Amino acid sequence: MFNGNEILETINMITQENLDIRTITMGISLRDCTSDSSKVARQRIYDKISRYAQNLVKTGEDIERDFGIPIINKRISVTPIALVAEGSDETNYATFAHALDDAAKNVGVNFIGGFSALVHKGYTKGDRLLIQAIPEALSTTDRVCSSVNLATSKAGINMDAVKELGEIIKECAERTKDRGAVACSKLVVFSNVPEDNPFMAGAFHGIGEPECVINVGVSGPGVVANALKSLNGADFGTVAETIKKTAFKITRMGQLVAQEASARLNVPFGIVDLSLAPTPAVGDSVARILEAMGLERCGAHGTTAALALLNDAVKKGGVMASSYVGGLSGAFIPVSEDAGMIEAAMCGALSIEKLEAMTCVCSVGLDMIAVPGNTPASTLSAIIADEAAIGVVNNKTTAVRIIPVPGMVEGDVVEYGGLFGSAPIMKVNPFSSEAFIKRGGRIPAPLQSLRN
Repeated sequence: MFNGNEILETINMITQENLDIRTITMGISLRDCTSDSSKVARQRIYDKISRYAQNLVKTGEDIERDFGIPIINKRISVTPIALVAEGSDETNYATFAHALDDAAKNVGVNFIGGFSALVHKGYTKGDRLLIQAIPEALSTTDRVCSSVNLATSKAGINMDAVKELGEIIKECAERTKDRGAVACSKLVVFSNVPEDNPFMAGAFHGIGEPECVINVGVSGPGVVANALKSLNGADFGTVAETIKKTAFKITRMGQLVAQEASARLNVPFGIVDLSLAPTPAVGDSVARILEAMGLERCGAHGTTAALALLNDAVKKGGVMASSYVGGLSGAFIPVSEDAGMIEAAMCGALSIEKLEAMTCVCSVGLDMIAVPGNTPASTLSAIIADEAAIGVVNNKTTAVRIIPVPGMVEGDVVEYGGLFGSAPIMKVNPFSSEAFIKRGGRIPAPLQSLRN
């Protein structure tokens, strides 16, 4: 039973502290849509998504109205398209991206994820064709998101894929240079990718997932920041306990919405991802949580320790609230999507090197970082390699979503609006990594991968 104070507290979190359900994401298997005819396969994809997700948006809106809980996005994730398209006669997989985009528009979702390939130990024919199609796919569609997993703790790092993805990111930027290289914002390069992540742009429906599933992503950095402001210099044990209790409440709300959506859509409930995902809105920032712990500005010395505490406490509170916590679940640090991170980068408190250190202890990685347009592809690849190494050695998910904005230099700001916010162009180390990236091959898995 809820008491009156708990109800009022939840109402205040929603109305004053930006608590929301960031996304209801329906995962749909497309493994039965394969065909040796590309046209037939694309029609099967369109028809299946349209059939399964026809009531997804309406159901989300109904729950939002019935419970008074904001549900910001309704999304779809699908089986990695490299697997689905590989048996067809198609050589340009961008046609499959258009089928996904058309289906997403038909059912009214914000984004659809799964234009993806898994190449951590090598390429198949379908993987190669999909990766080659990413620039065209992301520059000619509106709602399609793409991801590539190129490293795992068991397999090591596919450095051939690392090299290619740097070049792909540059091409994505060039194709959308009139829109601030926005295509790059829809591409995530992973190591140790989770198969049940509901957040874009990295979501896809993993091969170990059921036919159809509902995953929910919650977000409440404003709630956590507000809770910490009242502690007035309390020790870190108290800080951790406060974050745990707050994460528990946030996750319980997420599980309520997930189970309700599952019941109404007659689709199994998968997981709650309790990641603290910020927005550019004032009061909805992960950076402000870290600053509430006593840092003058996010990026100051002590930031990595503060983020480690936050990420750990969020996970501990979440797993007490739900037996089905999954996805990424922790704290995101996307620069352009977090008002505090934007300010920290603009005033020089936050550098790419500091962000890289922070990714060792956060949920994902270098996210929504804009860099000068003349940054070489090999440098982008080297940034990906560094981040993949952090993931592989520490047996955690890491990712890179980086945007080399054509025509812009350090100190400029690219404006995206909406959820993507604005991104200050950050300084990149000017020394070359080209000879390193040209080596190719595979960096072997670390010794700690031998756990059997």
